[in-house]
Parts: sequence; structure tokens; C-alpha cells
Amino acid sequence: MITHSEASIPQARAAIALKYALIPVHGYSIAEATVAAMLDPETTGEARMLGPGESLPYGAVPVLLAGTTVYGAVAVERMLRDWTTALPRPWLVLIADAPARPAPAARYRFRALESRLAGTATVPYLPVLRTVEGPEDALQDKHVRAAAEKLRRQMEGTR
Repeated sequence: MITHSEASIPQARAAIALKYALIPVHGYSIAEATVAAMLDPETTGEARMLGPGESLPYGAVPVLLAGTTVYGAVAVERMLRDWTTALPRPWLVLIADAPARPAPAARYRFRALESRLAGTATVPYLPVLRTVEGPEDALQDKHVRAAAEKLRRQMEGTR
């Protein structure tokens, strides 16, 4: 017979709610995977990619991920054209694809779409993403960690 003092009582863990539902608008690559890791550095489940056709989980902030190319801007525009007012306005995370400013046509489109977004955050060009096997490796780089801190501050409104 087990007495109360001998029995181990399972500790209830606080459930971590999904905070960011990430939606890559034109493909999935190491850059998008790294942004997911940047927004969930402790891997607690606060951020995850939504699969194609997956519904937005209740209470999660939708986050569109796009490159800073004209193609990325057009993909975001198409996505927002179909965005319903029943959903919260999404954040847009722009991931630099080169160590230069986006093309003028892309900048113009992104600026024109701002009123349909909850906010826009940027991730700079990170050369290390060309050399790593996964986002965990990328987070070891000091430039990626700095970009992650800046991204989280932008998304949480504490600049």
C-alpha cells in the first residue's frame, strides 16, 4: 500500500499557448524556419508554422513571412486580398534576401499594404543562413541572436 508521502504527485505544467501562427506566403526555407525559431527560442511552442489550408488557431497572432523581393510583395498582396475581416489583421515579417534595400517596386507594394496589417517587422540579410544545417545552428550565431531580439521587440511593441 502506498501512502500519501510515498506517492509522487505529478506536477501540472502550465500549458504554453500558441502565440504566433506563422504563414509562409511563398515557400518554406531556412529563413522561414529560422524566424520560427527566433520567435520561439525556448522551443516552448509559442510559434509554429501553419500547414497549407490549416485554420488559424484561436488566440494566435497570424504572422505572414515573406522575402523582400517583388515576388514576395505580390504574394503578400494576393494573400491579403483573400484575408477575411473575421480574422485578426496579420503581422508581416519581411526577410531580407540580399544585403541591400528591397527593389523600389517591392518597397512601394509593402508600404501600400501597411493599412491591412497589424504591423511590419524586418529580419536583415543573415549570411550564416547559407551555411547552417538548421535553425538551431543559426541561433548559435551572434548576428542571428541579435536579429531575433530585435524581431521579438518589434513584434511585442517594445522598441
